[in-house]
Amino acid sequence: MVVRLAAAVVVSLPLALFAQTPSAKPKPAAPKPKAPVAAPAAEPALPSPGAGPVIVVETSKGTFEVETYPNEAPRTVEHIIALVKRNFYNGLRFHRVEPGFVIQVGDPNTRDYTKKSLWGTSGSGTPVGVSELSRKRLHVQGAVAMAHSGNPATSDAQWYVALNAVPRLDGKYVVFGRVINGLAVTTQIQAGDVIRKMYVKP
Repeated sequence: MVVRLAAAVVVSLPLALFAQTPSAKPKPAAPKPKAPVAAPAAEPALPSPGAGPVIVVETSKGTFEVETYPNEAPRTVEHIIALVKRNFYNGLRFHRVEPGFVIQVGDPNTRDYTKKSLWGTSGSGTPVGVSELSRKRLHVQGAVAMAHSGNPATSDAQWYVALNAVPRLDGKYVVFGRVINGLAVTTQIQAGDVIRKMYVKP
């Protein structure tokens, strides 16, 4: 899931997963066979050793919490938390939903239904600037990672939640967190659902 951060930004995965460019929308490459519905998972999950600040995501379908990994992805976590603190995500809609695969959000165009044709092509305008791929933080169920269009360093504001384990994305997209509470909520998200509020847990 890359970015041409001046006008439009698209994010795509392995086959165009989450890129931000004027011609391609940020999203992970969908699996060829129809993805199965995500299996229920026990929650809340135990926080990982070395995990950092927890981000709370209040949506129209419920609330989920994401632990962050500043040790493995310091610049990415700093970038996302800065956007959260300036209320960048409040009011944004999930523009991509692939049952059993991913849900994706982070495009400011999604605040406006008249711009629906542009959903998935934009971001904050400032990329993370570095590639923080990790062999430790993988695409397990509930992993939260940055979308881009080919170069992880161009990741901007769009991120996704893996609804199931997706090992084929490991080493291609920066995993900066994991859902540790409310995983069931993520499986209920539909395209167009809104993030009402996103904040760092006190």
